[in-house]
Amino acid sequence: MSTASPDRRGSTGFVDPDEPEYPSSDGKPMAESTTQFRWIVTIKEGLEALFADRDDVFVAGDLLWYATRGDKSDVMAPDAMVVFGRPRGDRRSYREWSEEGVVPQVVFEVASYTNTPEEMDAKRLRYDARGVEEYYFYDPESGAFEAWIRRPDGLRAIKGDGWKSPRLGVTFHAPRRKEALVLARPDGQRFRTFGELSRDEAAARRIAEAERDRAERERRRRRRAERTAAEESERAEAERLRRELAQRLADAERMTREEADARALAERRSREQADARALAESRRAEAERRSREEADARALAERRSREQADARAEEADARAEEADARALAERRRAELMRAKLRELGVELD
Repeated sequence: MSTASPDRRGSTGFVDPDEPEYPSSDGKPMAESTTQFRWIVTIKEGLEALFADRDDVFVAGDLLWYATRGDKSDVMAPDAMVVFGRPRGDRRSYREWSEEGVVPQVVFEVASYTNTPEEMDAKRLRYDARGVEEYYFYDPESGAFEAWIRRPDGLRAIKGDGWKSPRLGVTFHAPRRKEALVLARPDGQRFRTFGELSRDEAAARRIAEAERDRAERERRRRRRAERTAAEESERAEAERLRRELAQRLADAERMTREEADARALAERRSREQADARALAESRRAEAERRSREEADARALAERRSREQADARAEEADARAEEADARALAERRRAELMRAKLRELGVELD
């Protein structure tokens, strides 16, 4: 199934050669889930809108691309592709020999739940072999986005998030979460889904209807103004007062928002200061506790030192008393000895 859109911008003179031997369909569905289909259409239609004013850029989605004349098996069907240097216009398939040998420069693939890493690697290698300049792969379910750019030695992977395509001028923002990819045009506008575009169309219709109603009211107002200058003057004054009131209300709302923002900022700073004070107090209390513990440890050490000194002093006193007792006993023993010697008639000098 091809999404090469019918050309609504006028003919470029391109005529698709009739070669019925090259099928326009491979019998496979364009997408295997609504998610994959939505992203294929979003990318393809976004590219179509991006180059709407270029007659020399061809954009297609799920269009069979034949590389070699006479080899129907050498075919691929990119989910979206962009070809610079070829006229826009309807095609049953893209056949390089009918396109002056121009190879699509930019190719997109959107993963389905049945695709395997091996299958996607094989596709990339085939695109590399065909000479594609930029290859982008996106898995909307996982949020995985890969970008490959041609270097002298072939396609090489680069960081996709924040990358700006040299060919397209599109910037890719690819946070790793489901369906979060944003493709931003050079003017900063993002690619939009079909549903968003439909809602914009409905809004445009409502705006046009409102404008017609406004024009009718303006016509009636002019008729009333023609009937009486006084009514016109009163209406003008009422309009001035309304604008002045609206401006005052807008100013009041702005001031209210600014005051609310200022209060919120002051409250946040107050909370931060309170948190800082609480942290400082906690640290001070911890320091005091540690200081008390250190003082208690020092006091305990001093008490134990004094007890040890007292024990040593008591031990010294005991030793001195024992020495005194021994000396006394020695004196008494000597006196007894002298007394016995005197009884024996021994005189001592």
